[in-house]
Amino acid sequence: MYKRVLLKLSGESLGGNAGKGLDTESLKKTAAQVAQAAKAGLQIAIVNGGGNIFRGLQGVGKGFDRVDGDKMGMLATIINALALKMFIEAEGVRAKVFTSTPMEPYAEYYMRDRAVEWLECGGVALIAGGTGNPFFTTDSGAALRALEIKADALLKGTRVDGVYTADPEKDPNAVKYDSLSFDEAISKNLKVMDQTAFSLCREGNMPILVFDMTAPGNLLRILGGEKVGTVVCANA
Repeated sequence: MYKRVLLKLSGESLGGNAGKGLDTESLKKTAAQVAQAAKAGLQIAIVNGGGNIFRGLQGVGKGFDRVDGDKMGMLATIINALALKMFIEAEGVRAKVFTSTPMEPYAEYYMRDRAVEWLECGGVALIAGGTGNPFFTTDSGAALRALEIKADALLKGTRVDGVYTADPEKDPNAVKYDSLSFDEAISKNLKVMDQTAFSLCREGNMPILVFDMTAPGNLLRILGGEKVGTVVCANA
């Protein structure tokens, strides 16, 4: 169904049940799914958040300046990417970390053509550091990178199986959407991604698939064309 995708992961998904720090079991499970899909021929770029370590916006009002706090959050995404790289390589798939600002020798400075070349050679590209600018979320960074590398879709891996009218972990009456248009997602102010990310994807006609990343094999099911999660696109 897809040849190349941008997979967006939250930092909390790498922090286990508590969503804090780095949880080896969560890293193993995520890496296993990524490696399985990559071995089946899917070109995968990954953008991950850093909320399991530090989130700049949460530091505002607690003594952290927003700009410097966001810089700390961007560094947190790089730590997560380096950890995930090791676990993906342990599954037998090559992986490389690219960063939005120069970070040699820890990672390679991101350039679109170099990342695409790496994907076409069968490697997984972990694009960390957000956009490199404060005030932009990693959701916006994921939308930007998906458009740059000409991905077929942006896959948003979450802990639930799609987009709901409310948070299904808090509201038992929440109803799942099978599909949504970008305009609906924006007008309903759905929180699965931020408004800037939705707007970028709408302007670039980049479909978003929101799915449960914790369910083993879901990435491979998507590759095989199975109906998984909720699709957000231009004409749902």
